Amino acid sequence: MLDWDDLRFFLALARHGTLSAAAKVLHVSQSTVGRRLTSLEATLAVRLLNRTPDGYVPTLAGVAVREKAEQLEAAALALERDVSGRDARLRGLVRVTCAETMAAQILAPSFARLHASYPDVMVELIPNPRELSLSMREADISVRLKQPEQHDLVLRRIGGIAFGLYATADYLADHGAMDFGDGCSGHRLITQLDDTQEMTQSAWLTELASRATVVLQTSSHEAAVLAAANGGGLACLARFRADAEPRLTRISVRVAPPSADVLLLVHKDNRDTPRIRVVLTHITECIRALGPMLQPEDASEQDARAMAVRS
Repeated sequence: MLDWDDLRFFLALARHGTLSAAAKVLHVSQSTVGRRLTSLEATLAVRLLNRTPDGYVPTLAGVAVREKAEQLEAAALALERDVSGRDARLRGLVRVTCAETMAAQILAPSFARLHASYPDVMVELIPNPRELSLSMREADISVRLKQPEQHDLVLRRIGGIAFGLYATADYLADHGAMDFGDGCSGHRLITQLDDTQEMTQSAWLTELASRATVVLQTSSHEAAVLAAANGGGLACLARFRADAEPRLTRISVRVAPPSADVLLLVHKDNRDTPRIRVVLTHITECIRALGPMLQPEDASEQDARAMAVRS
């Protein structure tokens, strides 16, 4: 008889292509993933995945098994959501995914208040620059800065985040005045990778400084903050984080970088589950209370830490 767990491991490997990536998603060792694949192939007496230099690739049989396994998975997840949605107890695990800086600087500090009111609700905070699947139960709640590609989600805008252009005073002294008309030739840029949430702000920066050299790309906003704070170059950063970094100077520009909406996402089947509902409410109240810090008034552009440059 087929073991559903073997199919689950097979799906993870087929989707992610490597033992290490599948193991990370499943929170197990690479050897466990390999062992489960071997078990499934032995049960079915057919090879399902071929190992190539680019990762594991499904065979013809593997393609057919993946299609059937995904149908079983969808049915199992729908059943799980239906049953968990009827759980009236204010206790249990709630998985929350968001970007790294938001997890460390905003949500994690706030959860002490949540736990004081709901001691039996455990939060698993998952910092991830990429979108985890709520439909596949990789997380229960997502706090994101861009519109999701997933379906069957309930989305609410709960706030906004302002961005600014930053560098250190030493960097600006070493590299001279920034001539935006000349595309900031001779300057260095720190930007986000293509599939991360701050891509809109990175696109603004690379257009503004079109002749500058990109010297670092990262999926981590915190890494970009620290790289800029250590003189690595110009970076478009969330003001709530970068304004608190004493080594950084915010640079005035004629056209401010685009802000980002803070979006709260939950699967439609889970939104009324009590333990998930209390976490949704807590996050909403937290973000709204921090509104003036996350999205300062325009007048604060004139504060003492801003440094006017030629634009």
